[in-house]
Amino acid sequence: MSVRPPILVVGRRAATVSGLRFSATVAAEAVCEAVFAAGGEPLVLHGADRGALPELPRRLAGFAGAVLPGGSDLDPAHYGGTRHPMTEPDHPDQDALDLAVARAVLARRIPALAICRGLQVLNSVCGGTLVQHLPPGPVAHRDALHPVTALPGTRLRSVVGPAAFTVSSYHHQAVDRLGDGLVVAARSADGRVEAVEHPSAGVLAVQWHPEDLAAGSPQDAALFADLVDRARIPTRARIPISTRKDFAP
Repeated sequence: MSVRPPILVVGRRAATVSGLRFSATVAAEAVCEAVFAAGGEPLVLHGADRGALPELPRRLAGFAGAVLPGGSDLDPAHYGGTRHPMTEPDHPDQDALDLAVARAVLARRIPALAICRGLQVLNSVCGGTLVQHLPPGPVAHRDALHPVTALPGTRLRSVVGPAAFTVSSYHHQAVDRLGDGLVVAARSADGRVEAVEHPSAGVLAVQWHPEDLAAGSPQDAALFADLVDRARIPTRARIPISTRKDFAP
């Protein structure tokens, strides 16, 4: 049996956790289970105080891959926006950690899968902006299921195939202006961006929650399997995902 590659899962701040006397750093069990089922070893990244953020690139060197998970809203100040009444920013330290991890992942070209808020953080780091609150429309995006189809010529298409499949959606924000270096990989029926990828850095990001249905959805499971497969490639042998042989239309 091959050794499981260590996959970083960015921890979330929690004020209270059952059985603990103090605040905690936690990770969604569904995310960790999906990584484990795909052959990776999920390890939660501790959110040390901001003074330790300069150490992040060196800390991330010990991981073969990364998951940037979902969470609360990113403070719009990080992408030059004015807070919408429906925006509920996360803890400032969580924002700082997530942004720093995204920058380090891009700089070190660590294979990564970004989920929901993770996609939004990635877009912001790349200079993009967000729609802070989606108006009612033909596609329900919060606490709903809806179909998605990967666009031809994208990495996502090579991973999940050309057929439409159902995804678990839980978000009220979405990409507005696309960040530099990012490519749209999927849209929902109402035109909203459902996935992006950074071909030169090896990052795939989806707006839905693949961990919700990974146990029964071949496409969602394939996203985690793809991450683990890329994480197994020795660092020196990694090439941009846009030039790999399996990057097919």
